[in-house]
Amino acid sequence: MLLAVQSWSATDSMLTQAEADQLIAMSKHFLQPPSTISIPPGTDDTYELAGPSDRERFHLDVWRGTLRLSKLKFQNRVRTAIVLVRLDVNGAPHTNLDGSFLSGTHIHLFREGYEDRWAYLLDQELFSRLSDPESTFQDFCTYCKIESPPPVQGVIA
Repeated sequence: MLLAVQSWSATDSMLTQAEADQLIAMSKHFLQPPSTISIPPGTDDTYELAGPSDRERFHLDVWRGTLRLSKLKFQNRVRTAIVLVRLDVNGAPHTNLDGSFLSGTHIHLFREGYEDRWAYLLDQELFSRLSDPESTFQDFCTYCKIESPPPVQGVIA
């Protein structure tokens, strides 16, 4: 019996690197802005975003661990499932497909042919207060060009 092995290829994504870069750089706004964002332990929320003309839709995922309160994930997706940017704060170590290893905090950026499976070292100047979930959320919104993010309230650091 012969089994067909299906491999993942760059064409599966339906998004080129140029398109992804354009979407990352596009200004975004909340469709239904909450008055505040709360990030207590166990948070797993998603907010709908749109580009300037409201034609392109995005999602902002906010996640926080329950046991390790310093563990955070902020993620910006497009077209429901394509991750453009994901910030993992104090998350599990990550090994890229070339064997390079990143421990703890790192950022995933869409990379054609790999989607979000490639991680990079985090620029400490862009994310300077990683121990503060509120500051990290605001920095992530700035990085992803999310305009007028609501304030973060009631964060237990």
